[in-house]
Amino acid sequence: MNTLEIIDLKVSVDNKEIIKGINMKIREGEIHTVMGPNGSGKTSLSLAIMGHPKYKIVSGKIILNGEDITNLPPDEKAKKGIFLAFQNPIEISGVKFSALLVASYNRIVNPSMQPSELFRNIREVIKKIGISESMLSRGIHEGFSGGEKKRAEVMQMLLLKPKIAILDEPDSGVDVDGLRAIGDAINKLNAENRTAFLIITHYRRILEYVKSTNVHVLINGKIAASGGSELAKLIDEKGYEWIEKMYKK
Repeated sequence: MNTLEIIDLKVSVDNKEIIKGINMKIREGEIHTVMGPNGSGKTSLSLAIMGHPKYKIVSGKIILNGEDITNLPPDEKAKKGIFLAFQNPIEISGVKFSALLVASYNRIVNPSMQPSELFRNIREVIKKIGISESMLSRGIHEGFSGGEKKRAEVMQMLLLKPKIAILDEPDSGVDVDGLRAIGDAINKLNAENRTAFLIITHYRRILEYVKSTNVHVLINGKIAASGGSELAKLIDEKGYEWIEKMYKK
């Protein structure tokens, strides 16, 4: 069974501690949601797990299926089955989006697949997520709307079929139709591939389309509370300040 375990993780950025001792175990098929106010460390957690060099792991471990992957570079973590959809995907002009998909698939999944078969897979995934095939010939995320960028990231996830998918604010800047398409993609991959998810968000919107098995509230770099979907509803009703006051008690 695929399992990602985060053990007493502490992370600093520019010598400032941002993540202050987080413990979490994400098992195959589970959907974990991390919620929290701005500046609580949610994005820092996702980037540290993936191995961004700016986010220094001060102490603690990241274990995938019993293997310590704490200090592996991002490409090695990707090859082991971890996927990260960024909060704000960058634009890269001069490199076609299709080239990114082909390179990612060849390096991570199957380097020997015939191009015709791979492009057939890509077109099938495009239809599922509801984006235009013309985007394949454009620069990576170049001129994409916020919603298109999110769908494009999720499209890559469907193509690569990771063991663990980390989605940083997949509901940000997305309209209702886009959110439904993203929710459907998460549910499909979770059901068919048993992919485990770590979804990072401010709001409960995405949980209207995805059933989260675990909800964690991150405040000031620490998990202040954990529970089920009822915790997300409580945040909607009471707000993060209420959770923080309860945590301080």
